[in-house]
Amino acid sequence: MELVMRARVWATAALTALLALTGCTGQSITGDDGDSGSGPVTVKWWMVTQNADSATAALKDVVKDFEKTNPDIKVDLQFRAVDAHKDALRTTAGSDQGPDIYYYWAGPGLGGTLVESGVSLDLSKYYQQFNWTSRFNESTLKAFSQYGGFHGVPWTQRTEVVYYRKDLFTKAGISAPPTTFAEWEQDAQKLKAAGVTPFAFGGKDNWHVMRLLDTFIETNCGAAKGDQLNTGKASWATEPCVTKSFEQLKTWSANYFNKGFAGLAQTQASPLFFSGKAAMQIEGDWFTQQVIDGGVKPSDVGVFELPTGTDRLYGFSEGQYITKASKHPEQAAKFLDYLTSAEVEGKNLGVFAAIPVNKDTKGATEQQPLNTEIGELTKSAKGFFLNNDQNFSTDVTTEYWRIQNAVTGGSIKPADAGPALQKFIDSHK
Repeated sequence: MELVMRARVWATAALTALLALTGCTGQSITGDDGDSGSGPVTVKWWMVTQNADSATAALKDVVKDFEKTNPDIKVDLQFRAVDAHKDALRTTAGSDQGPDIYYYWAGPGLGGTLVESGVSLDLSKYYQQFNWTSRFNESTLKAFSQYGGFHGVPWTQRTEVVYYRKDLFTKAGISAPPTTFAEWEQDAQKLKAAGVTPFAFGGKDNWHVMRLLDTFIETNCGAAKGDQLNTGKASWATEPCVTKSFEQLKTWSANYFNKGFAGLAQTQASPLFFSGKAAMQIEGDWFTQQVIDGGVKPSDVGVFELPTGTDRLYGFSEGQYITKASKHPEQAAKFLDYLTSAEVEGKNLGVFAAIPVNKDTKGATEQQPLNTEIGELTKSAKGFFLNNDQNFSTDVTTEYWRIQNAVTGGSIKPADAGPALQKFIDSHK
């Protein structure tokens, strides 16, 4: 979950675009990179490289199926690694060398920077034309209307929850998952007393522990104040809820985390959960497949939403956007209408994501029971609070991680953490 630089990067992007184009090549899957002057219109679609061959194949099939029924439109699907994808978008910003459609994360520190810098096209016209406002789940749609108008269309909704081992909860005398923060903390204490490690965390991947810190901020500060802090509208230096959150991080990491967590990656921590040595992990819907791959029966695992008390779920959205510089927005919008249809999403449910964003998509109940349960939570959510590495710019995220690690490691006192972060934010405006 890497981030892009804030809008200052984009101020020079147009000037450097032509010089940088030779370094922005991607793997073109479906053909040429532009129009020939005759024949079908070519729409360029930039995606990040998929981790699974099945996902790559499914995307190629989507393009082929669309082109069969729309012979006047050719979709040039290009894949790039995450960093190369971000770099290519930066260096082509504002020029006609960029894509017509691009994949991106919807958070302010990512998709928001492209909106602010004028890269993304407001799709309000197409939301009305294709009735997209009625197509998508309301909680998911908020990520694409938060900047005014409509920027991008939902592609995935990543919902993050607590996965827990039912057998270890039973061993600790816990009969049901917690519904409040106080119950969650009591359960952690019961697990420890029963000789069970409450949480498996891989602190080497900073974002893994960050998920718990983000949860503390949401719990202690509330939704409104949390959003103000995470978007720079409130000071981290003066809010008591910030100090309380870092105090909890210090306490929980010392008492409820796996030993040596700071030196482990997430992929090294997860086997502790799979093998029954740790009771809980904070993960997204993608973790269900990892549970199965880890040799655990899904029926032996449960999920519950992070009990923050705000009625918001934790997670992030990924979208497909049309560039303002696109010469073919009508054709691009037509493809996005097809891509996000219930038919296409239903056919590929579980390939790109486990949770459907189209309200009419069928087949969700045929997924793993855990994903069905997460899907129901997603539908009923009043909203989402976002991972802070998507709220923040790259430099602020790095400092946020440095401070969280210093608090868990003991080199920064919890009371000094908020002021230290705010000082950094103020010096990098």
